[in-house]
Amino acid sequence: MQRSDVPWRGYWPAAPTPYTAGGQLDEDGLVRLLALYVDQGVHGVLINGTTGEWFSQTRAERRRVAEIAVATVAGRIPVVIGCTTYTPGETIELAREVKAIGADGALATPPPYAHPSQDEIYAFYETVTNAVEIPWMAYNWPRGTAVDISVETASLLADLPHVVAIKDSTGDELKCMETVEAVADRVRAFGRFIHPRGMAFMLGVGGDGNIDGGGLGAPFAVPFYNEVFAGNLEAAREHGTRYARLVSVLVNNDYSSKFASPTSQLKAAMNLLGQPGGQVRPPLLAMAEENSTDLAHALAEAGLSPHQPSHKE
Repeated sequence: MQRSDVPWRGYWPAAPTPYTAGGQLDEDGLVRLLALYVDQGVHGVLINGTTGEWFSQTRAERRRVAEIAVATVAGRIPVVIGCTTYTPGETIELAREVKAIGADGALATPPPYAHPSQDEIYAFYETVTNAVEIPWMAYNWPRGTAVDISVETASLLADLPHVVAIKDSTGDELKCMETVEAVADRVRAFGRFIHPRGMAFMLGVGGDGNIDGGGLGAPFAVPFYNEVFAGNLEAAREHGTRYARLVSVLVNNDYSSKFASPTSQLKAAMNLLGQPGGQVRPPLLAMAEENSTDLAHALAEAGLSPHQPSHKE
């Protein structure tokens, strides 16, 4: 497999998993959330990533979330399912399940907490991707794993037979660009491109899209990529400016958030916007109520309101 074997590009939300106030999986909320994403015109969706709170789910719940996602989206956009765990064996088992369910691909970070070396990171991906013949996305997420996949290791991963994409969420934007430059001829590369420098880099060197925690930026990011793909760069810049404003009022440079932990803030924002974000599950806590007014003001400053239409309306 190689990058041309999958149509993965553009703006993808990393979907949260809605839970009820009692901590149960909100299946109806998940269906409505996925329907919202499709209506917004997103170009793909990632399920059971960090934003999906995979770490608080049982094995059965992870499977059920994947089943709902694949059935609801029904082939309209790509669905990639997160299979991150602490061991290669568990990741392989999950990947076999998501392949059987009909997902378009599987994603994994290096095993969290273990703090593997670069050689161990490569061996992990070699093991899991050779074990399950499904398109794989390798995910560099230093904030969550405490290791940063080097440019050299990323380039080696791009040569593995079933790796078709790399998502690089390092806080070091220059290093991210170096990684994209090293791998974009062989695999799809997702990073941070929705700003003037990122757009110029993507068009001149390489890069395919953004995978964004929660999808709040869809009203700006979806038309940004649609205009880029159509060659309307001035219109793309206007949408990119609006997206960058939203990010600046919600997210810090290290991917932490302004008003709560990232997923707690995201779900609070979605609820303010009337979107089916649901509640977080322990160990996460709901955003403090006293931050709601400031969060609402930040969303309004960025151009979002509880009745913000999708770009298609």
